[in-house]
Amino acid sequence: MMKRILAASAALAMSAALAQAQEVKVGLVAPFTGIGAELGQQIDRGVEQYLKLNAAEFKPYTIKVMKRDDKNPSGADSKIAVQELLTQENVQAIAGWIYSPNAIASASVITAGKKLGVIMNAGTAHITNMSKYFVRTSFSMWHAGYALGEAAAKQLKAKTAVVGYSDFPPGKDSLAAFKRAFEANGGKVIDEIPMGGAGQVPDFTPFFQRAKDKKPDVFFVFVPAGDHALAVVKTYAALGMRAAGIKLIGPGDITEDIKLQAMGDAAIGLITMHHYNADLDNPQNKKLVASWHKDYGPDATPDFVAVGAYDGMAAIAHAIVATKGKMDGDAAVKSLLGWKYNSPRGPIMVDPETRDIVMNEYLSEVVKGPDGKLHQKKIGEIDHVKDACKAQKIGPCAPK
Repeated sequence: MMKRILAASAALAMSAALAQAQEVKVGLVAPFTGIGAELGQQIDRGVEQYLKLNAAEFKPYTIKVMKRDDKNPSGADSKIAVQELLTQENVQAIAGWIYSPNAIASASVITAGKKLGVIMNAGTAHITNMSKYFVRTSFSMWHAGYALGEAAAKQLKAKTAVVGYSDFPPGKDSLAAFKRAFEANGGKVIDEIPMGGAGQVPDFTPFFQRAKDKKPDVFFVFVPAGDHALAVVKTYAALGMRAAGIKLIGPGDITEDIKLQAMGDAAIGLITMHHYNADLDNPQNKKLVASWHKDYGPDATPDFVAVGAYDGMAAIAHAIVATKGKMDGDAAVKSLLGWKYNSPRGPIMVDPETRDIVMNEYLSEVVKGPDGKLHQKKIGEIDHVKDACKAQKIGPCAPK
């Protein structure tokens, strides 16, 4: 009898040890409070949807997500959160980072911890050069900015542009990307307007009035998605810029899906370049949107932030299986070089040279559908777009 009890105890202990070995802890750092809370919710839900819809992709492992609130784009809170996750919670990978300053501040900690860091949103181009453990599944500002610079000159036939941008690293990247491509294709940027920071929504009126006075063909705007974007569209309408013949264009941040309906008819006609919107017509996206509506309500919608998180978890799941759950940082990163995935945004790949994403970019126009709601209609597509900043080895994007 005693032998049976001991054998059973040993079996239970082995089973528990095996279960523990198969659990992988992933730290998720995002703003769950403050101005970026809506974006943090999108990251959280994107992670949740991937785990729900794709459990077979990481069997026999389980993924435990440990969340930390980095609150704001200052960098300090994010760095502390990453340190705590690595040293106190012993996570095997870190993911998240809505804001570029937060990813930049965390780079040295990720490097010291020798753990995979998956950037799910932050878009400043050179971030992946700051740690060899960074892999990005979101975008660089150069993906959309450079592509839209080309499209503005070639497809929209614009000759002049004013650029308005939030004055922090992604805004400066957007300015540089759009200007480089637009002017290389015969256009001219006639004014560059810094429009406050990412921490709070400024009054855009004086900046937009300055742009209106310049009478450009297009006004290219980058601001953080969310309330900033909503204020952009309302200011554009209030100043009568469309009637003045000035077309508002920008990356998809300014027509974020979760803010689109609140923009009203003022958003109709906006032209954006981006890698995702909820109207994309492919099986993976339809599956995600349907699940999103079921879980969060018929008026809820995923956006590009959610898809960066969804694909980020897919990357982590791949690394877990590839490393047999060990998640050594170097081995995890190596497993993702050249990794391909069929995402709700379309086919994606991690560039084996830069650890940045390669994906399609979609030129879209905001239209009102038969349902009375605003939608993003695809009017152009560029396939397999790399980060132009790294591809052209520009400034801090050049390899060191």
